[in-house]
Amino acid sequence: MGFSRARTGARGGTRFTAYYTDIKGDERSAGTFATEKEADKAWQRAEAKVAEGRVTSTKHGRQRFAAFVLDTWLPNHVMEESTRQNVTYTVHKRFIPEFGKMRMNEILPQHVQSWVRQSQQEGLAASSIHRMTTVLSAIFTSAVVNQVIFTHPCKGVVLPTVGKKQFEIITPEQFSDFHDAIEDERFRLLVEFDIESGLRWGELSEVRLKDIDRATGILTVSRSVVELTAKSHPTGGRFLVKEYPKDRKFRRLKLSRPLVKKVLTYAMANGIRDDDLLFSFPEQDDNAPVPGVPDGADLGLTAPNDQGRRYKHGTTTAYTNGKCRCEYCRAAFAHYRAARRAEGKDKPRRRRKVTTDGHIPADWFRKNIWHPAREKAGLPKSATPHQLRHAHASWLLAGGANLTVVRDRLGHASITTTERYLHTLPEADDSALEALSNVRYRSTTTATA
Repeated sequence: MGFSRARTGARGGTRFTAYYTDIKGDERSAGTFATEKEADKAWQRAEAKVAEGRVTSTKHGRQRFAAFVLDTWLPNHVMEESTRQNVTYTVHKRFIPEFGKMRMNEILPQHVQSWVRQSQQEGLAASSIHRMTTVLSAIFTSAVVNQVIFTHPCKGVVLPTVGKKQFEIITPEQFSDFHDAIEDERFRLLVEFDIESGLRWGELSEVRLKDIDRATGILTVSRSVVELTAKSHPTGGRFLVKEYPKDRKFRRLKLSRPLVKKVLTYAMANGIRDDDLLFSFPEQDDNAPVPGVPDGADLGLTAPNDQGRRYKHGTTTAYTNGKCRCEYCRAAFAHYRAARRAEGKDKPRRRRKVTTDGHIPADWFRKNIWHPAREKAGLPKSATPHQLRHAHASWLLAGGANLTVVRDRLGHASITTTERYLHTLPEADDSALEALSNVRYRSTTTATA
């Protein structure tokens, strides 16, 4: 029950403060007035609004966007650790500079629309703007639900159109050349396992021998691993194993007998036990040789530095003055440092090691295994490890596999996602062209006959 309380004003007069009880049972002020009648009406209005489920205090809405996001929303919002890492980066990189100093109740749809337009002008992709707007909308939705604000600033905001890109599918011939270009047996088996299973990288790098049924060849996908920064990891590590895959559902898929046989042979030869990772990071050699620089090869010149000067690739000056970090310039500088250490001029430094608990870092795999083999096999630069998953789906559908079966193997939530892989191989339209040719040249064929 609310009430009014008389108080002495700054100039000695009597004023009346209205008090009401909020939804938590705490006593709050509804304002100070000249007469007791006005104060009584104020606390009555406040209690009526509380009964309707509304918070009448505007104090929450006056807080800054940065304070609400960093102190309230981000610490309490439930999300995956990898998602939290990405969202935290987006908040600090994109939202705080734009909205940080604004009060929550002052941010309008026109401000969000202006931010969207500015992001476009900065060259951000439409898909990136959509992802960031989804995060921003979640922030404001939480603010509305908690009655910090009463209008949603993202409502009615027009976003740029995201065009659907056509998949670039690796053909069986391209994969064969790529597979043969990989020198290490471990990684040849890894890419073969990936093309036959269609696993995501986080699922593939977490596969353990116990996940494969030796008798039936059925693989159970029940876990995945994500890479995090030490700040985002619960214990300060790098890899975090989740007891469920991306779609949060266990799935089972059958592997071919030849592949299962290869896996078991590889596991036996390398002493891999049931609980061990099937594809673990190779041991690091402190004394691994430094890549050499081709003798007499014309490697061209570096890009101009700040002074507009260019230097020959594969030299120490290209590394130091030209700021070039290509493999040849890094190798030249490494040889230079090695020679100085051999002469006792520099203190020896141990080679930098990859921080891992046995899982293969995705970036290390791309740089050291994928890209060298891709270049050797002549695949385009756009080819990525994830395209093995695309190729798996495309090959299955091109070979006549049931659409629902392919969806279940890949773990897609919607069959519409799986349908995107239909007719993606280069020869998919051959039958259509043949039919067109039969009709187009029908008169010529008849006349010849």
